[in-house]
Amino acid sequence: MKLLVVATPMGPLGSGRGGGVELTLSGLVAGLLGRGHRITVLAAAGSALDPACAAAELWTCGGAPQRSCQHEQRSAPITLPADSLLGHQWRRVLAEAPAAGYTAVINLAYDWLPLWLTPTAPLPLFHLVSMGSVNQAIDQVIADVAAWDQRRLAFHTRAQARDFTLPHPPVVVGNGFDLQAYRFCSQPGDQLGWVGRIAPEKGLEDAAAAAARLGQRLAVWGLVEDPAYAAAVEAAVPAGTLDWRGFLPTAALQAQLGACRALLNTPKWNEAYGNVVVEAMACGVPVVAYRRGGPGELVQPGLNGVLVEPDDVEALAAAVAQVPAIDRAGCRRWVEQNASRAVLAERLEAWLLNGLGR
Repeated sequence: MKLLVVATPMGPLGSGRGGGVELTLSGLVAGLLGRGHRITVLAAAGSALDPACAAAELWTCGGAPQRSCQHEQRSAPITLPADSLLGHQWRRVLAEAPAAGYTAVINLAYDWLPLWLTPTAPLPLFHLVSMGSVNQAIDQVIADVAAWDQRRLAFHTRAQARDFTLPHPPVVVGNGFDLQAYRFCSQPGDQLGWVGRIAPEKGLEDAAAAAARLGQRLAVWGLVEDPAYAAAVEAAVPAGTLDWRGFLPTAALQAQLGACRALLNTPKWNEAYGNVVVEAMACGVPVVAYRRGGPGELVQPGLNGVLVEPDDVEALAAAVAQVPAIDRAGCRRWVEQNASRAVLAERLEAWLLNGLGR
């Protein structure tokens, strides 16, 4: 197939502004290239593709980035900035993709516009939905697409898909990672780790509080989206509890992450998947997570981590004591079996072929 993959309009690929969608795009594109498909990626100006995606063509558009709807009220109307990047992307899709002979378009952006276009677009649009329910208008347009032809929708986990009104069981594709990029670490240090965008919905304050209860240092990796929130989290725990490491590319992140004896995962919302959970496991790091959303589905208690009830900081801290009983090699094996790029590509190909009626 000849496929056009439309990236997030949050910012250029490689900037970190697209969060986990950037990692998803790399796994998706590399995996489909590996199965012989021809891929073009449409992304913001200034984007850079992962070296594993070098065989893909890159189209870029300028324009103002989209604000994430997860930072708005659920009832907020759909808005676009002036000179919208999202608008430029989809104008180019509609103007150029049909004549260029693309088999289908895969949209990775959690946005109303491409979903709304689906029934009337001049070529098949498919959507890998990247978040759970955060906006009523997007909930409705996903329900509309599902009622029209649910084969055009796929989800990362069943927990995420349950947020939406779907007439049929969901297509669940998980996610895919370049396992060669993650080194297994059998001998960790004493530190705990936390990875994610530094924003309230990610729940860093709970991980910080748990580390403080244990008297341990918490290494924190991620892009600071909300500086005031980051400052408030640091002020709420003893000085020195948090070790801010910043946003790192995969190679640098995994080299440090593997040294953790456990990753704490504390989302305050229904995470669609939980890329950082799988990245930690790929390094052999067990995950102590809230039983919520995608991470609650990925963590298999006793095999690759421990689950505790959401928002229970005391239980989160106590669960760290169970980590030594978890086989770090077992964490890595779970990722190899369930979340490689090859596994993701097989699932994506099956989804696309079914949606195309082949």
